[in-house]
Amino acid sequence: MAALGTPGAAGQAVPWGYSCIPASSATPRTSATCGATLLDGRAIAPPNAPAPVKAAIAAANRIAHKPYIWGGGHLSWWTRGYDCSGAVGYALHGAGQLDTTMVSGQLEFWGLAGTGRWISVYANYHHVYMVIAGLRFDTRDDPPGVSGPRWHTEQVSPRNFVARHPTGL
Repeated sequence: MAALGTPGAAGQAVPWGYSCIPASSATPRTSATCGATLLDGRAIAPPNAPAPVKAAIAAANRIAHKPYIWGGGHLSWWTRGYDCSGAVGYALHGAGQLDTTMVSGQLEFWGLAGTGRWISVYANYHHVYMVIAGLRFDTRDDPPGVSGPRWHTEQVSPRNFVARHPTGL
């Protein structure tokens, strides 16, 4: 059973996760405010998330736990391992938001400026990660001996990163 949020316009309860806009600008984007959950290393999309959000989560789940390979995901969407931009690109491609691979520096200029309601990409010349429905998909901060794209509930500082998002998301 889906958790229910505040009543909608017609007075009926709206399933939690219907939007990723926090209650106030001081409220951080987390799985609690956006509705995505993490179960056994796989993200579960909020039930009322837009189709491209669900598709991005499904795509990221397909490559989560693949090894980190520098340059992975740039010659082909499907490969044995991914680097940061290859992993983010794969998820965006799965959502229909990216037609060709890009390195992290190129993703600084992709999409629209600022954070999105459902998907935000944080890029600089050296690294890129994304937050989808409140969960971070990233190749860093893995436990010792583990590498590659993973879902994380902990957020990181976006300082020194440019926030970008797909149109409408």
